[in-house]
Amino acid sequence: MKGELEEAERILHEAVRLSHQSDNKKAIIYTYDLVILPGNIPGRWAEKLFKAAMSFLLAGDMKQDDNAIIEMSLKLASIYAAQNQHKLALAGYEFCILTLDEKIAKYKDLPEDVLPAEERANTYLLLGLCLDSYGRYLLANKQLPGAQRMYERALQISKEVQGDTHPQTVVLMNDLATVLDAQGLYEEAYTHVKRASELAKQTEHPEEHMVLNNLAGILMHKEDFLQAKEVYRKALKQAELKGDTASMEHIEEELAELARRRKHSN
Repeated sequence: MKGELEEAERILHEAVRLSHQSDNKKAIIYTYDLVILPGNIPGRWAEKLFKAAMSFLLAGDMKQDDNAIIEMSLKLASIYAAQNQHKLALAGYEFCILTLDEKIAKYKDLPEDVLPAEERANTYLLLGLCLDSYGRYLLANKQLPGAQRMYERALQISKEVQGDTHPQTVVLMNDLATVLDAQGLYEEAYTHVKRASELAKQTEHPEEHMVLNNLAGILMHKEDFLQAKEVYRKALKQAELKGDTASMEHIEEELAELARRRKHSN
């Protein structure tokens, strides 16, 4: 966090050595999880670490469908996505989702005394996380129908396990609206983003200004310019209160675009 990356890397190497030395699987998983934190370790090094950790765990008694293995596979897929290694990224995301789908299908007939409710829920939420990550990748690569399917499934899981008012549910609702908007499905997008904005306000969501910004953008695409301007102003005020400079700049740009569209529509 202080930006002392070389010292952080040295300490992380020591943590990796000690966790392997003690054969502490929880420590190994936790240590390798740290390498993907933003700004910690370059992607190539993180990739090698995850592969080494997965090989070590699989050589022991851990199964390929263990949640820890799938979490590492998801992070590897994210690394490949960032490196534009699309075949490897796709293979990684599809492995995670298919493996979890099969695992959850097996869970259906297991009683709670065999499979605790918490473990069942954690696996279901991990599937939601994989779908969300894959959806973001597909959206970034303009594969919009696929992204929509991923977000729809992720949102359904979040609603079922965490409820409508959970912060992650609100974010996914907003993200789904973004994908629908990008496909020109403005009415569907508006339905989702309006609900997301209501829930964000109700729960004092930390990213309410981002949801409002998305709502305003969709209103602009619907050519409801007056309402869009009002919502952009609300979003800007909230961004200012939070000190979110990047969002403030983006909203100012969107307001300028709104002004241009209003002018051309007259």
